[in-house]
Amino acid sequence: MKLVPLDDKVVLKKVQNEETTASGIIITGQDKEKPGQGEVVAAGPGGIVDGKEIKMQVKPGDKVVYSKYAGTEVELDKEKFLIVKQSDILAIIK
Repeated sequence: MKLVPLDDKVVLKKVQNEETTASGIIITGQDKEKPGQGEVVAAGPGGIVDGKEIKMQVKPGDKVVYSKYAGTEVELDKEKFLIVKQSDILAIIK
């Protein structure tokens, strides 16, 4: 199966942040106070949303930073994804 987002929605695969302490211990997981990071899996076509024209600025493969409480988590074929509005994406990581 495949997720196909509508309108201004974007499907993200979360990227886990890793931090290494001074002693070399790797701490995995995302800090609850920081925005999340993910990779764009699919992006909707854009169009007219709530009376405004939306042009999609992200594409599959882009690494992005998104708002802390954004989106809806879904699980498909034992993989977890996050569906967000494009406006919940704060930046593209280059």
